[in-house]
Amino acid sequence: MFIGEDKIMEIAFEYGYVGFWVMIIVLAMVAELITVSLSTIWFAFGGVAALCLAGIGAPFWVQILGFLLLSLVSLYFTRPWAIKHLNNKRVKSNLEELIGRPVQVTETIDNRKDTGRALHKGMEWTARAAREGEVIEKGSEAYIERIEGVKLMVSTNRIMESKDQIQPQEDRYPLQEIPAVTKAKYR
Repeated sequence: MFIGEDKIMEIAFEYGYVGFWVMIIVLAMVAELITVSLSTIWFAFGGVAALCLAGIGAPFWVQILGFLLLSLVSLYFTRPWAIKHLNNKRVKSNLEELIGRPVQVTETIDNRKDTGRALHKGMEWTARAAREGEVIEKGSEAYIERIEGVKLMVSTNRIMESKDQIQPQEDRYPLQEIPAVTKAKYR
């Protein structure tokens, strides 16, 4: 049920440029309703500008210029705002929630020796220092700065989070002294 080229030309000949721009506006709005990606609504705005220009009898090239100008200007200035305020249902993943959380270092973290392990909520992770040259001793507390693959990148300094990130809640599982596990226990 797609509008064919013949139908578009028939509408354009019957209604002139006004019909053409109404069709552009409707197609842009339908495409936006289908995709819901804030990518074609801006062309509907441009179509309204061109429709107004067609209504006052402006030449077709002026209508095209008005269409392109308003479409691009509205896209450039309002899309970032619309995405920020209309697309705020994004949920953080489990890994993103770890950023800023404390960990207990269970093996000295030294990037030059390629060593380091840390414990967070009972799960042991491979850990590396977020800053080159930093060595974090076993038994100390560190904070997760980022995650690269399956490695925690940690630092002894608590990171300052940006205002876009939600501040982490208090850790429900406070760090505790973990007893060393011996190999004999698993034999």
